[in-house]
Amino acid sequence: MDTLTLDPEDVTATLKTVLHVGCGMADPAKLPTDAFPTDGWRELRLDIDPSVMPDIVASITDMRVLAEGSVDAVWSSHNLEHLRAHEVPLALSEFCRVLRPGGFALMTMPDLQRVAMLVAQGLLEEPAYISAAGPISPIDILYGYRPSIQGGNDFMAHRTGFTIGSLSAHMTRAGFVDVQVESDGRFALWARGVRPA
Repeated sequence: MDTLTLDPEDVTATLKTVLHVGCGMADPAKLPTDAFPTDGWRELRLDIDPSVMPDIVASITDMRVLAEGSVDAVWSSHNLEHLRAHEVPLALSEFCRVLRPGGFALMTMPDLQRVAMLVAQGLLEEPAYISAAGPISPIDILYGYRPSIQGGNDFMAHRTGFTIGSLSAHMTRAGFVDVQVESDGRFALWARGVRPA
C-alpha cells in the first residue's frame, strides 16, 4: 500500500497539518480554534465512512496510508469510545506514529466517572444535557446515541469507555509523553499527549 505524502509545492504547505480523525461531514467548526487557529492550520480529514467524503478513507486503528511523522497534530473528537477495548492501543499507537516528533494529539471523549454518577442516581434515560443533535442521556453516552443507531448508523455505537486514569495509562503505553487528561466538569474528558522529539 502506498503511503500519503504531502506535496511540498502545495501553497498551503507553510500551514501546519492537523489530521482530523473520525471527521464526519466537512465542517470547519469541528476543529477547536483555540488549538487549531484557521490562519495556522490546515485540516486533513480521515474517516472510516466514505459517505462523509473524507480526504482519506481508513480506520483509526490502521492508518498505514499516512507516512510516519507526516502530520503536526491529530484531533479526535468522540472516536475512541467507538472502538472495542483491544483496538484502543492500536488507534493510540497510530496517532503517535503519524505525528512528527514534537507533534501532539488532542482528544475528547465521554467521562464515564461523571456519567456513572447519574446512573447511580437512577437517571439512566433522563437527559443529561442538550446537544445540537438533541437531548443526550447517560445511556446514550454509555452505549452510543440511540437515534443515530436506530437510523442505521452502526458507527455510532460505543464499545468501550475511559476514566482520567485509564486514558492516561493508555496514552503513556502508546508512547505519548507530557500526557494531560482532565474532565471538563460536565461529561467529557480532554486529553493531550506529545510524540517524543
